[in-house]
Amino acid sequence: MFYSNRKVLVTGGASFIGSHLVDQLLAQGARVRVVDDLSSGVLKNLEQCMDAIEFIQGDLRDYSVANDTVAGQDIVFHLANIHGGRGFIDTHPGEIVQNFAIDGNVFRAAEENGVDRVCFTSSACSYPVNLQTMETADDMMHLSEEMADPFIPGAALADGEYGWAKLMGEMALKGYHKQFGTKGVSCRLFTVYGPRENESHAVIALIAKAIIKQDPYEIWGTGNQSRNFTYVSDIVEGILLSAEKITDCRAVNVGTDAAITLKDAARTILDITGHQPEEIFYDTSKPEGVSVRTASIENQKKWLDWSPKVSFAEGIGKTIDWYTKSVDREALVEHFEMLLFERSAG
Repeated sequence: MFYSNRKVLVTGGASFIGSHLVDQLLAQGARVRVVDDLSSGVLKNLEQCMDAIEFIQGDLRDYSVANDTVAGQDIVFHLANIHGGRGFIDTHPGEIVQNFAIDGNVFRAAEENGVDRVCFTSSACSYPVNLQTMETADDMMHLSEEMADPFIPGAALADGEYGWAKLMGEMALKGYHKQFGTKGVSCRLFTVYGPRENESHAVIALIAKAIIKQDPYEIWGTGNQSRNFTYVSDIVEGILLSAEKITDCRAVNVGTDAAITLKDAARTILDITGHQPEEIFYDTSKPEGVSVRTASIENQKKWLDWSPKVSFAEGIGKTIDWYTKSVDREALVEHFEMLLFERSAG
């Protein structure tokens, strides 16, 4: 009952992950405030709980918005950022780096308003890309928290502007801890998927392609890229436990260590949806990210006494069921290519 009756702010709370976090906080008795500029999040994600929360529409690049929304809160879950799937983050670097301003404003406001603790949602993209190649995959490289650190030689080569923004966000939060004693944690999330996610992310994109019966069925890259696909309910549980149990602003991996290739994920989706294309086309001209990304969950188990529970087969089944019931197929077909690259609401 750690969150019972606590005043909790969720930045980016109308987003995919943020809205699931809001649901769970309410279930645990928290008094929830949400701030979101609705640039990618949508109020539909909060329709089941809007009467139970305080919602503020605002842009956290404006410090006055950050200060006003953080004021009076006990805990801040900071999820707001400019982000999309691989297609978006590889083609919108100028927008991505604006996350430096968002993070700086939220952390400053938290310190100035005496917030008890801050939970920052970082990313596996903060890890050095040279540790995520096919060569390291042969050695079964599992990324552990100390492998990404701006103060350790050779441990700072993040995945593009987005990865650097997350790594610098972690560093900023630690800086507040060092100087001001700010309590908090950075959660490095590994490839989250589930209901309310949009088509700019790989799993929903693959589902959407099956729903519209795409043939040739397109997979970005070679299909051999492997990821730790982690279902959203597990991610939320890990985030909540991290904020409760870790206060020294260290980073912790949150996700599964089960590695699945993109082509195997696609095959599972095709089997469940019943779409059997005549051809599968591996489009190596499209953004595909690092070759392999595999988490070490040893610290997760030790620090949180927890591991994810939902298998990929179970989670993908739930996600397909949600998507097929919620998607407007005509609109999907009409706007499909744009949806793959933009921060579309979903």
